[in-house]
Amino acid sequence: MPRRIVTGPTADGKAAVVEDGQPPRTNALQHTPGFVSSLVWATPAQPTVPFDGTDPTVAVTSFVPEPGATRVIHLVIPPDTVYASEGYDPAAAVAERLRTSPGLAELFEPDHPGMHTTDTVDYGVLLQGEIVLELDDGNEATLAPGDVVVQNGTRHAWRNRSTSPATLLFVLIGARRNS
Repeated sequence: MPRRIVTGPTADGKAAVVEDGQPPRTNALQHTPGFVSSLVWATPAQPTVPFDGTDPTVAVTSFVPEPGATRVIHLVIPPDTVYASEGYDPAAAVAERLRTSPGLAELFEPDHPGMHTTDTVDYGVLLQGEIVLELDDGNEATLAPGDVVVQNGTRHAWRNRSTSPATLLFVLIGARRNS
């Protein structure tokens, strides 16, 4: 789980660490063992500085930001074998995701597990492990640690075909979809 360090001003205006710990919206999913999602930070379309002491993640109602707003999401994605393991309950996993990732989980396609489209520009960085970006018509890209994906509002899914977890960091920027 990620450590989140937030800076802000002291009473006399000096820069200081004002928060240091785990993001409050961190969820280790029970129905998808090994999957951990953390909403690290969020900004509105017109952010202000300095930090006023109010954690913006607590009030987030959608993990998909409105145009100009941002979300920072840290994910640990387990190997795909978790989804085929004995006792895996897809309905319970979906219900848990709807509760822990509002606004995003609703966009996942029931007939194509994992596939989804968001009206965002996403910067995704693979921090650890290996992950496959799946796109339409069998197009794929395999990422290694340090690789960066710029996901421009296209339909996609993340597949972990390895035997170890993959850790990723995403910055989602809300966008308007061209018609």
